[in-house]
Amino acid sequence: MTVTGPCNAPDVVDVVALGESMVTFLPSRPGRLADVPSFERGIGGAESNVACGLAAAGHSVRWVSRVGADGFGDHLVEEIGSYGVDVSAVRRDPARPTGVYFRTAGDRATDAHEVAYYRAGSAASAMSLENLDMAAVRAARILHLSGITAALSADCLDLLRALTAPRPGRPLVSFDVNHRAGLWRDPHGPRVLLDLARGADLVFVGEDEAEEAWGVTGGPEAIRALLPEPSVVVVKQGARGATAFTGTPPAFTGTPPVFVPALHVTPVATVGAGDAFAAGFLSATLRDLPVRDRLRHAHLWAAATLTAPGDLAAPPARDHADRLAALDDTAWGTLRLGPGWTAAAHRAEEEVHTP
Repeated sequence: MTVTGPCNAPDVVDVVALGESMVTFLPSRPGRLADVPSFERGIGGAESNVACGLAAAGHSVRWVSRVGADGFGDHLVEEIGSYGVDVSAVRRDPARPTGVYFRTAGDRATDAHEVAYYRAGSAASAMSLENLDMAAVRAARILHLSGITAALSADCLDLLRALTAPRPGRPLVSFDVNHRAGLWRDPHGPRVLLDLARGADLVFVGEDEAEEAWGVTGGPEAIRALLPEPSVVVVKQGARGATAFTGTPPAFTGTPPVFVPALHVTPVATVGAGDAFAAGFLSATLRDLPVRDRLRHAHLWAAATLTAPGDLAAPPARDHADRLAALDDTAWGTLRLGPGWTAAAHRAEEEVHTP
């Protein structure tokens, strides 16, 4: 799949990411939320995580959303903008607050953690076709969306339905299913996510979430059968790896899927790894790399986040990631990545290029 778009327009960017970002409060020490005495402020949001990662890697990216006319809204806009993301299309809402959430440190063995969201009635939940700059939304080679937005409100759902509907000249639509059962008050939420995914061009979905949301138990092939319309479907299979299906019906039946095993990683935290995976795949897609390499870059970007604290981590340097993605299957399978591996690679690059 080669990405094309109205690239003659002056305001067209590589990627537009649309969705809610929240101020995140991370604990100063392990323990229950009831016991943690203080928190460190950060940012969190699936789409803005993707935007920041892609911008840090040198792509032109615009984040579109709504935030409150408050200090937390100021922080989000300034922090996301500091990554090089265009935030000019973010709207301020004087009547609704910026969403926030608190979480505890996850347990490495079980990924058990508490999360407390304060996002009901947030400025982003009021996003609609009428109060966003739709020209800015559509001026992209890729428009990245997620199922989280669809769950926020009826207006948000209508917005995503419009953006995934067939339209002449629309950008390539990337959709991360991101099923969050706790967000959906509508029992038909899983069906809604399926319909939205079917309208996208590129879909990211976890094997586990496909089973939870849609009852699919037949593995990646069964998920592809449920999603025949998108030209690319990427099925994330946890620690095993990921499978990508390409082509459109009926041609996709003759196009073999591509499986790439996950890397061996010593994790620090798992939050944000799925967003980094999507960002890595999109970055490689923008560069028109082969499907196998797109999956390998996705795994490498996810590994960068897994081995760093917080939702966001600097992606691996492009040259270094390209060299790792080009390894033969045996060498790829023996890679072991731990905390600091991207920084070590950056230092090695500097040493090579320093007179």
